[in-house]
Amino acid sequence: MAGRLIILSAPSGAGKTSLVKALLEDSSLQLRLSISTTTRSPRPGEVHGREYFFTDVPTFEQRIAKGEFLEWARVHDNLYGTAAADVQAALDREDQLLLEIDWQGAAQIRARFEPDQLMSIFILPPSLGELRRRLENRGQDSQAVIDRRVAAAEAEMAHADEFDHVIMNQDFSVALAELKRLIRHHDSPTQPE
Repeated sequence: MAGRLIILSAPSGAGKTSLVKALLEDSSLQLRLSISTTTRSPRPGEVHGREYFFTDVPTFEQRIAKGEFLEWARVHDNLYGTAAADVQAALDREDQLLLEIDWQGAAQIRARFEPDQLMSIFILPPSLGELRRRLENRGQDSQAVIDRRVAAAEAEMAHADEFDHVIMNQDFSVALAELKRLIRHHDSPTQPE
């Protein structure tokens, strides 16, 4: 079995993090999570090296200049990136590596790898109204930040058709089951759904 990248992208509040957590808990999928680097501050309960590698802007920019990131993007005024060395090591070990990244990073990675080396999936919220409700219920962001995230989500959702598969996360268990089905049957790449 060759190593493979599974890209999961979604606007903030679409349920991507919860879906990733559930995927990783299913040992039968044999997934390993790629840990991204970010300049944003840790949220309550987040641990350096578990959810993200947290760093400052000057250090991140130095790493960009050195070409250390396979992909990177500015999202909601913060920088996020995937270390190229980590991805290559996972592919060399023939891992299935799950990348939880935004559409910009997904586009950069799709441009660097052959279609048989990766599968990309975009998670949609049921609606922008539901997305706003989820962000408000999370209680992590101010109203101004939520407004920005909802506006950004609308722009991000315009890129969903660039992905191999699109799943609407209206019902968590249904979305999770569809994700697991795609990951288990990824041998023959398909056209966007």
